[in-house]
Amino acid sequence: MRTSLLLLSGLISFVMVASAANFNQDIDVTWGDGRGKILENGNLLTLTLDKFSGSGFQSKNQYLFGKIDMNIKLVPGNSAGTVTTYYLRSEGSTWDEIDFEFLGNLSGDPYIVHTNVYTQGKGDKEQQFYLWFDPTKDFHTYSLLWNPQRIIFSVDGTPIREFKNLETTGVAFPKSQPMSVYSSLWNADDWATRGGLVKTDWSKAPFTAAYRNYKADACVWSSGKSSCSSTSPSQNSWLSQELDITSQEKLKWVQKNYMIYNYCTDTKRFPQGLPKECTAP
Repeated sequence: MRTSLLLLSGLISFVMVASAANFNQDIDVTWGDGRGKILENGNLLTLTLDKFSGSGFQSKNQYLFGKIDMNIKLVPGNSAGTVTTYYLRSEGSTWDEIDFEFLGNLSGDPYIVHTNVYTQGKGDKEQQFYLWFDPTKDFHTYSLLWNPQRIIFSVDGTPIREFKNLETTGVAFPKSQPMSVYSSLWNADDWATRGGLVKTDWSKAPFTAAYRNYKADACVWSSGKSSCSSTSPSQNSWLSQELDITSQEKLKWVQKNYMIYNYCTDTKRFPQGLPKECTAP
């Protein structure tokens, strides 16, 4: 009994440490003139958009590979014209980027989750999804897994997209540029909702998105070096993580029932032939 209690105590301590990310320690609010706020002793962050400005933040650290989790509660009600972003991005004109973008909607319509991958400044790899829940009612976990073999986008642990490293077939893959975590809430009513047909209703402002439980299991990049040791990869199991059979089935379920756009099936957009990664086995 005593052994069980000690094990339980150790497990509780581990869980507390693993989830003890603090926005004051890990995040800088980078723009918005006070519209981005860190609250509740660093446990809650809010971004706000009004007619004059949006707001945004970025991680204090840069990472070269990692698993990034964030709990987000999106803008409720009529959020048409607004975009909430959550993404990884490197610096420079030939940047790498891994994107979640949440496109606002009229009340009662579903949010669109827009995903994209950029390598060396080139994207054009969009997939879009509806969600199977209302993302404004509560916090949900949005995760980006980035390792040398693949990128996996997940929602509450359910994978919605996988982008594999297919460099052997000539497809570029982001693997050499460290990236920071960013998020922003801004007005994009020239394109965000029904291609820009529905404009932001400023009588509903201010618009607010909320964030909790930022967690970066990642290789911190500093002074040209990674914090991850090549001699102990077992400490970072996500570095070699792939989709098991159950996860592959969940991915197929999402893509069958909730995907609304896939660049890999857009033959009108690519009349000279689909991108190589779209036809790879």
